[in-house]
Amino acid sequence: MSRPVVGIIGNSYLLNDQYPVHAGGQMNSDAISEVSGCMPLIIPADPKQVSVAELLEVCDGFLLTGGRPNVHPEEYGEAETEAHGAFDRARDAIALPLVRACVERGQPFFGVCRGFQEVNVAMGGTLYPEIRDLPGRMNHRMPPDGTMEEKFELRHDVTFAEGGVFHALMGAQTVRTNTLHGQGIKSPGSRIVIDGYADDGTPEAIYVQGASGFTLSVQWHPEWNAAADPVSRRLFSAFGDAVRGWAARGDAPSLKAV
Repeated sequence: MSRPVVGIIGNSYLLNDQYPVHAGGQMNSDAISEVSGCMPLIIPADPKQVSVAELLEVCDGFLLTGGRPNVHPEEYGEAETEAHGAFDRARDAIALPLVRACVERGQPFFGVCRGFQEVNVAMGGTLYPEIRDLPGRMNHRMPPDGTMEEKFELRHDVTFAEGGVFHALMGAQTVRTNTLHGQGIKSPGSRIVIDGYADDGTPEAIYVQGASGFTLSVQWHPEWNAAADPVSRRLFSAFGDAVRGWAARGDAPSLKAV
């Protein structure tokens, strides 16, 4: 029996600073294959090569990955500044309408880091260009030095709404996560429910209220050590169940609050 297909939204890079590529981190593919139990398929996120309509037909679900480029602030009505960093407008042109189409259809997606931010912007929300510059906030960026294990170490708690969707999924109201991001939610989009916060008040877990499919998204990187970390495993397992539900019935099961 073939596995359902999860489209992994890729990022544009220059290999050796000169050769253009579309790529996705191996840990994303490992998490989808080994924990979600689905077939990972890296998507070249460029409207010159793919359309949202095609992706919806080819894939059963989508992983909206992290990436160094940020969502362009024009997508939420603000001017570009140096603080906003690098951009990938081709990915914006695919990912944002894809999120809205999935919400409408009930097709499952899972947003991670930039993907979390894409979900908020797609639904009409805005972003802060640099969380660490806000009063009272910690530095959520990746440590500049150290091993991969040190960069992805669990660095802060995330506390979920009591009785909410994430609380129900995790079986705990507080979990420990890594943190490797510069931007974050400023104002939530329409129907976006912020269901979990870091200790400093930074939104870390969201879903789309009233959506019939899986729309859970997190600001941290659960793809790291996904098979062994209990928090990551619950997220990717639940996403895999939703994708299989869509593939089998065209209807992804929703998660209910406790």
